[in-house]
Amino acid sequence: MTAVGRTGELPPGAAEPADAAPPVAGAPPAGGAPPGEAEPSGEVALPAEVALPAQDALPAEAARTSAATIRVSGLRHHFAGPPPVDVLDGVDLEVPAGRFVSVVGPSGCGKSTILRVLAGLLAPSGGSAEVAGRSAVGRPGQVAFMPQRDTLLPWRRALGNATLGAEIRGLDKKAAEADARALFDRFGLGGFERAWPRQLSGGMRQRLALLRTFLAGLDVLVLDEPFGALDAITRRELQRWLAEVLGELSRTCLLVTHDVDEALWLSDEVVVLSPRPARVVARVGVPFHRPRAAGLVTDTAFVAAKATVLEALGLTE
Repeated sequence: MTAVGRTGELPPGAAEPADAAPPVAGAPPAGGAPPGEAEPSGEVALPAEVALPAQDALPAEAARTSAATIRVSGLRHHFAGPPPVDVLDGVDLEVPAGRFVSVVGPSGCGKSTILRVLAGLLAPSGGSAEVAGRSAVGRPGQVAFMPQRDTLLPWRRALGNATLGAEIRGLDKKAAEADARALFDRFGLGGFERAWPRQLSGGMRQRLALLRTFLAGLDVLVLDEPFGALDAITRRELQRWLAEVLGELSRTCLLVTHDVDEALWLSDEVVVLSPRPARVVARVGVPFHRPRAAGLVTDTAFVAAKATVLEALGLTE
């Protein structure tokens, strides 16, 4: 998909800014440490959402196994507060290898909590969460997690942001950069490898964050409303683009979204949660063959499936 320009972007072929990005709070200082302080090591403190532990080298694409499966059983969680909140009440869901499942539900019902448990960032109050047959509780690095915000580092160029997860996992930097460069065109970012995040449109930033997620080298992706902050046109473009990319680079994917059309158009199954404390109230299979045309959303069967999801959400009269 051709990248769409926005005001403030760096067009391909345009003069680049100086190598030094403008000062950013929390960024490693330029020109050495202030007097009396230790020289920075070059390592960057990251939000927990994007930090991944070092693991073995990335396996070749052809050697990927079909064992990657998400399984959540009887998942419960209670936040002590104040105020105390019960968010999950025995949630069960499963994502078979290579399948795409979306979770929809009211705001605050615990959808993102499920993803954080699978990412190893939150220990649940009860139940289990497994990835490829291994417990994910307290074990980060088994899934590639993309949070709601793109969390791009403003002092790293686009290429450096794309390779961040691979670098944290201890992979060879040159190899990671080569892998990233090979995918920049496919992710609609060709020619922007040396752009700063501030020079990219919202849609381009999200594609860059997704590229970073893919390059983490893990078979299981968990995506928390990756397009939620985008305008309707850009959102629809990225939905089509993501479907195409996943068709080429097979992954097991669990998506959280508030957009019922998005869930049905992208997924093999939609899991509907109740209001907090959440439990599964419906599982809606999506029977449409891939690739899916944009006009599918007006198809009679699609409209009927949407009505089923909305009814499960309590949004029909």
